[in-house]
Amino acid sequence: MADALANEPLALEVKKLTKVFGDRKALDNVSFSLPQGAFLSIFGPNGAGKTTMLRMLSTLARPTSGTIRVMGIDAKEDPDKVRDHIGLISHNSMLYPDLTAMENMMFVARLYGVVDPEARVRELLRAVELDHRRFDSVRTFSRGMTQRLSIARALINDPDVVFLDEPYAGLDPHAVEIFDELIASLREGRTFVMVSHDLQKGFAACTHAMMLARGRVMVCSPKDELDFDEFKGLYRETVGMGVA
Repeated sequence: MADALANEPLALEVKKLTKVFGDRKALDNVSFSLPQGAFLSIFGPNGAGKTTMLRMLSTLARPTSGTIRVMGIDAKEDPDKVRDHIGLISHNSMLYPDLTAMENMMFVARLYGVVDPEARVRELLRAVELDHRRFDSVRTFSRGMTQRLSIARALINDPDVVFLDEPYAGLDPHAVEIFDELIASLREGRTFVMVSHDLQKGFAACTHAMMLARGRVMVCSPKDELDFDEFKGLYRETVGMGVA
């Protein structure tokens, strides 16, 4: 699969990305590129810099130094334009609990200038099996339902690049099944970057894999070039390098 993507234009180009908090480097000179249509799974222990990097890639945080280009757009120079091309599914649902599912989705759809927003919202709510709860306050939703709605929210603008920060956290088995089916239906022509602690599931899903430890890239390669047992051994080694 990675070979088939080798000649695709780049979805992400990251050069010497560094983030410093006080006297600690959360990310240290990280560089990599990812072709359009790829699926990158990022692994590493707590404190490795995974979520920090995802926040910078999705324009929620600014790097101390280094450059990020998303779909050819410089994230520092034109972050608003980058946001038009991306979606983010994170631990924070980014939903308003006192609004209904429909109200949350319509608000975001209008922010993005979605054509026929109501039709798009209903389509996504059906996809995550929440259309029947569209007039209910998000406050009444279970954790799994809230996560499913946040997935729909992240897809409202039909993004070219989707960032996933531990997307399975809090999902019940049925919600996991819905999520997997939804991602599978979106794979063609779309790029994904997923942070995961589930090595087996994350490695199975990806076309490219990265291992981070103490803010540095230990390995970043197409999956076709990696031996899973060796990669698993490296993962075990990096767990001891985490910051609690």
